[in-house]
Amino acid sequence: MPEATRGGQKPSIYDVARAAGVSHMTVSRVLNGHPNIRESTRARVLQAIDEMQYTRSSIARALATSRTMRIGVLVDSPVQWGPNSTLRAIESAARAQHYSVSAFATSDEDAETISAGIADLVAQGIDALCVIAPRSSASELFREHSSNMPTLVIKSEPDAHLHTAGVDQYAGARMAVAHLIGQGHREIAHVAGPLDWYDARARWQGWRDELRDAGLPEGRFAQGDWTSESGYRLGAAGDLDRSTAVFAANDQMALGLIHGFVERGRRVPADVSVIGFDDLPDARHFLPPLTTVRQDFTALGSLALRLLLAAIDGDDTAMHELIAPELIVRSSTSGPSR
Repeated sequence: MPEATRGGQKPSIYDVARAAGVSHMTVSRVLNGHPNIRESTRARVLQAIDEMQYTRSSIARALATSRTMRIGVLVDSPVQWGPNSTLRAIESAARAQHYSVSAFATSDEDAETISAGIADLVAQGIDALCVIAPRSSASELFREHSSNMPTLVIKSEPDAHLHTAGVDQYAGARMAVAHLIGQGHREIAHVAGPLDWYDARARWQGWRDELRDAGLPEGRFAQGDWTSESGYRLGAAGDLDRSTAVFAANDQMALGLIHGFVERGRRVPADVSVIGFDDLPDARHFLPPLTTVRQDFTALGSLALRLLLAAIDGDDTAMHELIAPELIVRSSTSGPSR
């Protein structure tokens, strides 16, 4: 048993520091995920924590720092995959840093609801606010009613006055279209999400720019509402039949597209390739298994919390960081048959 635990006493942060040969402030920075720590030092501290079975007391920490150890999250459109997955990732990352999360969900685009949400979270004594506002309309309302506390907005577009973090939607869209071009497709359509959404706009722009830079004409364009039903209607209507490939702005619309195409006798991918975005847990079980762009929500949650903790510690410089997406190639894409 380590010396610090003799007599049945639980080890303190000072015991961990002594065992690792560092200051207690260094241990604190490691626990808070501070980026400016040497990896060798971080590994030594984490080893000491593990060997001594050290558990930090969030109550003692709150008393020592005058913090509540609570982060508020205002989330718009929480039933959608992206916002919901982001919220769960932030909750997980917060727990790992001994923070709790209070969430206020809204699907209403009105100032009173957003103002009430912010007031509700602030009343709980939160140390910082994270805003998951995927729609530009909701984001503008938030800006009008934002508080003066450390705040991070989840979006892939930078903001000169706010901390922002997100998955690089634009790069992911270009990655998807580049994959189709690489397979020989020259008539690539796009089924976009609602263009009031930041992510939908970035994916639409990525599709256009990748085609332009490849010297290809802009393909057919259609707009869905993120649901598989909207994708199905577009696939069944026949308006996309001239295209040999379709980039759908999310996996659910891609699923509906495949259903609509197959119902009309178009084979996927023999007659038309389909690629999605998100990599839903079920995407590999679609028929055929779906080629898509994966968003790493776990990494996004960790990034968001790191930036929030830096803001809590007094970093007022507007930060903007992005998580790189990943192309996942499965069976729904192949070279064109004509």
